[in-house]
Amino acid sequence: MTSRSSTSASFPALLAALLTLILAGCGPSDAPSPPGATEAAKASSKPRVALIMKSLANEFFLTMENGARAHQKAHAADYELLANGIKDELDVARQIDMVEQMIAQKVDAIVIAPADSKALVAACAKAQAAGMVVVNIDNKFDQAVLDEKKVRIPFVGPDNRRGARKVGDHLAKQLKPGDAVAIIDGAPNAFNAVQRQLGFADAMAAAGMKVVTAQSGYWETDKANQVAAAMITEHPQLKALLCANDSMALGAVAALRAAGKQGQVLVVGYDNIGAVQSLLKEGRILATADQHADQIAVFGIEYALDLLKSGVAPADKETPVELVTAPAPTR
Repeated sequence: MTSRSSTSASFPALLAALLTLILAGCGPSDAPSPPGATEAAKASSKPRVALIMKSLANEFFLTMENGARAHQKAHAADYELLANGIKDELDVARQIDMVEQMIAQKVDAIVIAPADSKALVAACAKAQAAGMVVVNIDNKFDQAVLDEKKVRIPFVGPDNRRGARKVGDHLAKQLKPGDAVAIIDGAPNAFNAVQRQLGFADAMAAAGMKVVTAQSGYWETDKANQVAAAMITEHPQLKALLCANDSMALGAVAALRAAGKQGQVLVVGYDNIGAVQSLLKEGRILATADQHADQIAVFGIEYALDLLKSGVAPADKETPVELVTAPAPTR
């Protein structure tokens, strides 16, 4: 039989040993962290910004993406970038899916160039309601739809009407009052397309030109080529084609060449993409507008980061747009 005194003496020692084991299990470990754990923790604290663009088949948006990636590389410690774009500039459903995916991934901010000024508002309002900062670039959301949804999404981008007016004013100097001109519009459901059409129309009205027709080329070269060919046939007196982007201006130039009217009908565009530079030098495109494709997304990203830090109420921010004409000949 174990004596009573022996049991009493051993109990405190057992209790002390047990407490030591418990405290050792709950206390901080002296073991080193796994390699890369500190870096991963730091990376996870950086805001994640999603850039959602229109068609990357359009050189303008590819330039936009490249500018954004270069900015992120130069500011890698400040944020992570998730950049994507739709294949077809009119694939609105796919762009909505992209917004939904970013909501599911719980990014911190979405910077979007919407394919449709109305249809993307609901998805972006949902992102905002989920606590994300949303910044609209390039193509402005429809104000009536924003008001209907009771959301405020800041627009960071150029005044498209003003930019188109600059291009149209330059064209008018090469024409005579009463000359017949035609406008090839962008997608009719895009705010920037509407604004550019208005800017062209403003310039033509001020100069006394006659706009005989305005039709949509839906931003695409092939579609604009077909539209321009029909315009040339229907209105043989045409003196100029005003195209709402450079991709469509390329289609118009091809249509004029095929019709044997190259040099007889002036062409202007908008965006100043690389593909039109040689045509500007040759005079086959008279003018375009530069809204700094490589910086538009950067302007939006920087503003989104500012809003994440400050938490202030967002406001629209206008970015520059300049007239671009053929370079002066060198001597």
